[in-house]
Amino acid sequence: MKFIYPSDNPFLSIIIPAHNESNRLPQSLNSIREFVNAQPYSCEVIVVENGSSDNTGKIVRDLLGSWPELQLIELKASGKGLAVREGMLAAKGYYRFMMDADLSMAVEEVNKFLPPRLDVPVAIASREAPGAVRVNEPPVRHLIGRLFNTMVRTLVLPGVQDSQCGFKCFSAAAAERIFRLQTLTGWSFDVEILAIARDLGFDLREVPIRWTYDPGSRVSVLKDSLRMARELFEIRSKVMRGLYREKKV
Repeated sequence: MKFIYPSDNPFLSIIIPAHNESNRLPQSLNSIREFVNAQPYSCEVIVVENGSSDNTGKIVRDLLGSWPELQLIELKASGKGLAVREGMLAAKGYYRFMMDADLSMAVEEVNKFLPPRLDVPVAIASREAPGAVRVNEPPVRHLIGRLFNTMVRTLVLPGVQDSQCGFKCFSAAAAERIFRLQTLTGWSFDVEILAIARDLGFDLREVPIRWTYDPGSRVSVLKDSLRMARELFEIRSKVMRGLYREKKV
């Protein structure tokens, strides 16, 4: 099977935000490289290193000469949302997939989000959709996550069962419009970009995945949840005031 495009743009862009990821990134990049090499379509891989104090950037730079599909964007400021936005807007792929460096979702599941299996403007990995599997997640972590999601569904995204999983796919057209309107650069950016997608009329689909809990997660359950809760009200206010709204799709 071979994909035909009207230009030289890659079929898929994989965007990896990377802040102090020197421990996890080498193994993850190796898995991603094997996946990319096995696909019938063209693919670019963009690592966005943002404000790391370790050698995350060097790890990627050392691979650039031997991996033509790999790119590195280096930012001085931190913030996962900032890294994802910059990567999405720099990408050239017809589909653009944001992916956490820990690969808590195996990279092989990426094709579940792409044609011919699925063709929607916004497809998000879900740990709650029917058929999803969670592995090794502490019960208290799951409970707090569900409580936060209840707030998300109540205030901003009714019907979306899992807004916070770090694996999301956007068509080029959706990415170009959504990420130019993004304002939040911290952990709540996931909710904001999905709220923008809905406000612009893009179809959004949850895709069940197998997800493995990473004990090295940098989200502070209490501190970050409280800040994210405050930001939900900010997002809701912007939606209600039409601050994200463009011409409808």
